[in-house]
Amino acid sequence: MLSFAGAIEPFRIANRMSGKTLYRWRLAGEGGDWATCSNGARIALDMDLDALGRDETVLVCGGIDVQAATTKRLVGWLRREARQGRAIAGLCTAAHALARAGLLDGRRATIHWENQDSFAEDFPEIELTRSVFVIDGNRMTTAGGTASIDLAITMIAEAHGADLANAVADQLIYSSIRTDQDTQRLSIPTRIGVRHPKLSQVIQVMERNIEDPISPATLARDVGMSTRQLERLFRRYLNRSPKRYYMELRLGRARNLLMQTDMSVINVALACGFASPSHFSKCYRAHYATTPYRERGSRGGQVKD
Repeated sequence: MLSFAGAIEPFRIANRMSGKTLYRWRLAGEGGDWATCSNGARIALDMDLDALGRDETVLVCGGIDVQAATTKRLVGWLRREARQGRAIAGLCTAAHALARAGLLDGRRATIHWENQDSFAEDFPEIELTRSVFVIDGNRMTTAGGTASIDLAITMIAEAHGADLANAVADQLIYSSIRTDQDTQRLSIPTRIGVRHPKLSQVIQVMERNIEDPISPATLARDVGMSTRQLERLFRRYLNRSPKRYYMELRLGRARNLLMQTDMSVINVALACGFASPSHFSKCYRAHYATTPYRERGSRGGQVKD
């Protein structure tokens, strides 16, 4: 809902602030009747997935369980519209739908951070970034949430100038317009609630090396500490050992892959640095109180704003 509203409201306000009808929009979807959000709100649609006008831009908004929502009909429609040379954007998880249609092959793209792991596994030919939004030619993708506002304001600035774009941001009380150089997640110190440069550096290395975990001794050496000092650092600020923290990162990645991809449990285990499925299953059960196989069976239960 937030991605959807964030994409439309800037254009409405641009019309109001300019005193002109600079933008018009129609809401399209399969069936042409209603679209139901995960929060229960229902949006009346203006049309089915019909042919669009010559100069129209397509903004596709995705949410929970985008894999199931990416139907053959939607993929075919996107491909047909792309053949018309149309600009197409994927908001939040809708980047998955664009990728499935082959519209992002060889391009840069982004998607909500929770879906990054599965997207990277499913579409290795796409250059995935962690940016708030990406514009690559006539393809656009956003990370979700308020990133739709950033993209819309950028589009307004490019078409009608920075003054109008800034006026729109003021009306939205949106004081920090982000660019495609901004990353979508909070910084590590903000996320963990601790400002310690070496601790942040180690965690960053851990997050970048999930498939091939690095030993605590190597992590400590790379930041100029002894293994014992690193242990004390993690115990003091995070109340767990480096090994335990690393394990939780890997299990979190594994859960995302189980919930959002069709990868086998064995391949998920390997992608998250576990040498054997049995060890993976044992660690997973200890942390989440369920097995990877049962987690796979509960797919669709994840929650995202």
